[in-house]
Amino acid sequence: MSNFLESMFHHFIETPPMDGLKMFIMIAVGAVLVYLAIGKEMEPALLLPLGFGTILVNLPFSGAITQVVEGFIETGPIDVLYVAGIANELFPLLLFIGIGAMIDFGPLLANPKLLFFGAAAHVGVFATLALTAIIGHFTGFFTIQDAAAIAAIGTADGPTAIFVSNYYQSFQGPILVAAYSYMALVPIIQPPCIKLVTTRKERLIRMPYARESVSKPVRVIFPIVVTIVAGLLVPRAVALVGFLMFGNLLRECLVTNGLSDAAQNAMANIITIILGLAVSLKMHWEAFLTIPTLIVMALGLFAFCADTICGVLFAKLINLFSKVKMNPMIGGCGISAFPMSSRVVHKMGLHEDNQNFLLMHAAAVNVGGQVASVIIGGLLLALVPRIVG
Repeated sequence: MSNFLESMFHHFIETPPMDGLKMFIMIAVGAVLVYLAIGKEMEPALLLPLGFGTILVNLPFSGAITQVVEGFIETGPIDVLYVAGIANELFPLLLFIGIGAMIDFGPLLANPKLLFFGAAAHVGVFATLALTAIIGHFTGFFTIQDAAAIAAIGTADGPTAIFVSNYYQSFQGPILVAAYSYMALVPIIQPPCIKLVTTRKERLIRMPYARESVSKPVRVIFPIVVTIVAGLLVPRAVALVGFLMFGNLLRECLVTNGLSDAAQNAMANIITIILGLAVSLKMHWEAFLTIPTLIVMALGLFAFCADTICGVLFAKLINLFSKVKMNPMIGGCGISAFPMSSRVVHKMGLHEDNQNFLLMHAAAVNVGGQVASVIIGGLLLALVPRIVG
């Protein structure tokens, strides 16, 4: 015990003051994430384990991470979790099964053209890719691989962002925090962006909803066809798309209700807890508190705003050639961020006109955005090696 206290004393004596300050700042960041999860209920399922894990990894001599003690390497449990499921992209993929089991593609299947809104909204991803590459060229902070990983924040889909950033071994901690934090802040981020590019007259457009039933065969065939098509067109996306669609197949086939419930609840919850703790390894003060990290956070916000604006502008473009006008606000739901974005647009519609119910239309676009996000993630994995090569 005396040797331990002595080593602690020497550690604080020998640690440069700035390092100690950074350590304290990251512990405070972890505490803020815990507060946001509990006090503000912002993505609590992930921000709570991530925040608490951030505190764990930044404590001096933390036994939660690998360290050298008296010449011997002691492997920390968080390192074990990271190697077991993040380094090989396993945990994000397993989480996709749960997400797929939660999603009802019915509204999208009833109006397939809304899938194009998901593609249009993700133009912001490639705008962020280009902007990050330009910043990297002039500052040297980012490679083209870093640019692809940072652009993945714009998919507004946490598992996709984790998968891409881990694939390129780039800024995993900041990208995860940005992706999930901005998803939780969608009610704050999206309304100003939508109002910026729409008029009140456009926001008042009503879209009556006619319920259209989608047959069971169509619901079952859809995830299989999407997986095959995505696999043929973007082979690197097949894992992302395939696991998402497998989860949806569990839901729609109606013969695996137990597996579907397990994927949506028990498995998804367990993986989310482990994922948050494992990624907190990248929240250590030595890697996180840097100027590039702050730029990553800013670029992530730009990606969310650009996605929203591109989606809305696409809807306005469609209206130029359509006799039946649609409310352009629903275009903002193409960023994914399922289902928060559709709720935000629905509330904005009701705020302008308390009889304007946009939820089903917004949800259809939102679901299309979820599909688009995993395909875009696959494109980021496929295109960058070609550019570098």
